[in-house]
Amino acid sequence: MTATSRMRSAVAVVGLAGGLGVGVGYGGRSLLRRQAATARRIIGKPLGEQALDADKVYRKRYGDAVDLLVLGDSIAAGLGAEVPGDTFGARLAKMVAKREERSVRLRTAARVGAESSMLAEQVASLPPSYRAAVAVVIVGGNDVTHRVPVAESARHLAEAIEALQARGTAVVVGTCPDLGALRPVPQPLRALGSRASRQLAAAQRATAVAAGARAVSLADVVGPFFITNPDEMFSLDRFHPSAAGYKRTARAVLPSVLAALGRVDEVPFGHHAPEPSPEPSPEVEPAAEPVVAAVDIDDWGIDDQVAGGVSDGSDRVS
Repeated sequence: MTATSRMRSAVAVVGLAGGLGVGVGYGGRSLLRRQAATARRIIGKPLGEQALDADKVYRKRYGDAVDLLVLGDSIAAGLGAEVPGDTFGARLAKMVAKREERSVRLRTAARVGAESSMLAEQVASLPPSYRAAVAVVIVGGNDVTHRVPVAESARHLAEAIEALQARGTAVVVGTCPDLGALRPVPQPLRALGSRASRQLAAAQRATAVAAGARAVSLADVVGPFFITNPDEMFSLDRFHPSAAGYKRTARAVLPSVLAALGRVDEVPFGHHAPEPSPEPSPEVEPAAEPVVAAVDIDDWGIDDQVAGGVSDGSDRVS
């Protein structure tokens, strides 16, 4: 079985086990449309649509720089940071440099508003000879708010992982944060977003490990900090991380980055190493593609999502 076949089987199991399966009548759809409009109005775009440029060599005095690549959406790009050194990529680069006593050359291909389908363009934008030691991918929130099917998002992620690996780059995937952390989004829309984002995160994790990459479950590893300290973790739009939020997110991803670099052997809870999938027995039929019942509402119109967050009891859908 090929890596792609293993990935599809893994995603199918996740999708069938955690399918959204939400049905709403006309009145429910009308309510969700009103709530989506409310979310757009409350959040707005006070941060603009352009993240700060943080690309450079960090801790030059160490020499012998290792290349770190960041791809994905506005979390990966660092939207919400007030200075370049507070973006996700810069925070992570400095942490790796300090831990390894080695310079880190950061390159950010992530773009605000990106969906998983745009990862291919981000990889293609790299010079043909460019080879990063490790690439960190954080994407998925826009797939949820724009109702991209889980299987389609997972396929784009798998293709990006394979393209990066073909360059000789190790890959770490930060899975989709839980949209249940977004308090400006009213209920029940927030609960539906939470359910869908967790389903996508599970599929991303299965996709990554099946493709030979590492995965970090952001909702579990960093999400609780955004729930318990929202004023500190969120930026002024209450949607994207603040400087403290990016620092916490970078710290959460660091163990898997070090493992991808071959510096550590064990990783903590919420970090997932590549696992070989057993060959299925001949009598087992191939798993079906995941079935997701999309909620018939307008796109949220939200350009991105915040890093982290776990739903509390009010976010659960029975």
